[in-house]
Amino acid sequence: MGIFSRFRDIVNSNINSMLEKAEDPEKLIKLMIQEMEDTLVEMKASCASAMANKAGLKRSLEELRDKAENWGAKARLAMEKGREDLAREALAERKGLLEEVENREREVAHFEDLVEQYQKDIRQLEEKLEGARHKHQILVQRHIHAQKRKVAQTRIRKAETSDAFTRFEQFEARIDRMEASADLVNYGRKPTLEDEFDKLERDDRVEAELEALKKEIEARKTKS
Repeated sequence: MGIFSRFRDIVNSNINSMLEKAEDPEKLIKLMIQEMEDTLVEMKASCASAMANKAGLKRSLEELRDKAENWGAKARLAMEKGREDLAREALAERKGLLEEVENREREVAHFEDLVEQYQKDIRQLEEKLEGARHKHQILVQRHIHAQKRKVAQTRIRKAETSDAFTRFEQFEARIDRMEASADLVNYGRKPTLEDEFDKLERDDRVEAELEALKKEIEARKTKS
């Protein structure tokens, strides 16, 4: 896979979608970061090579321009000396050099565009790499919690449909019926004679306590 192919895959990758399908999200993110770092190193090396090529071509271009200018000066000198034949040959050399200059200028322009594209891609990949590093732990924790929630919900649904849960509900209903039955044991029962005397005794004690409280209050009022 070429550098630019890997770069496009990285730029276009949907990290969240990949995480949902991954068995080990932390391992996946580390691999993605490693892939980005490796691609970034290769891209920087290729960019440096392109910059070196461009610099070499520019030096060669300047040399060709100097040679073409030199042959032009020689052509003028030959004409001044009456050597038209030499002037013609000098101009032919100059023409060939100028054609080479044009070719070299196109090559320089090509490498300038290539370097610019490399630099743009490097900046874009560095931004994506920084984002991946920043989100590393967050994405891993989100995935772990999502898995735990999924397991918990699965267990809840399993419990709701299990025989044990059904038996628990039946047992709870049985206890409710027992408590209701206990409440109904004395419901509507006619008080016994003993109950009636107990009630009278309780009423007498209440009346005696009430009378004592009244006397206490009257005594306080008299003193004041």
